[in-house]
Amino acid sequence: MPSQSKSASKQLLFNAIAEPTRREIVELLATSGELAATSIYENFEVSHPAISQHLKVLRDANIVQMEKRAQQHLYRINTNAMNELEGWAREISDLWNQRFDALDKVLQEEKRRIRKK
Repeated sequence: MPSQSKSASKQLLFNAIAEPTRREIVELLATSGELAATSIYENFEVSHPAISQHLKVLRDANIVQMEKRAQQHLYRINTNAMNELEGWAREISDLWNQRFDALDKVLQEEKRRIRKK
């Protein structure tokens, strides 16, 4: 995947989970596994069309997958999207740890320098 489309995909992903209701839907699916749209609606006090729109945003961002079985729309988390989020969080954590390690070295050097005086 070219970096521009990967970047656009990541932007869609982060925009989708920026909204609290959509994060709650993702958490609900993470704890419950596959759920019918009607079961998802029951967990929220907003209208069915509003939840339906949130589900569309999550589908468009490829965070959830929908399968139609008979008259039911079944939703589940797309593990690839979750892996992408986890990978990004790990990269950021690694960068911060590298910065803290570098700072620790500077502080250790400064302590040694002060002791020598």
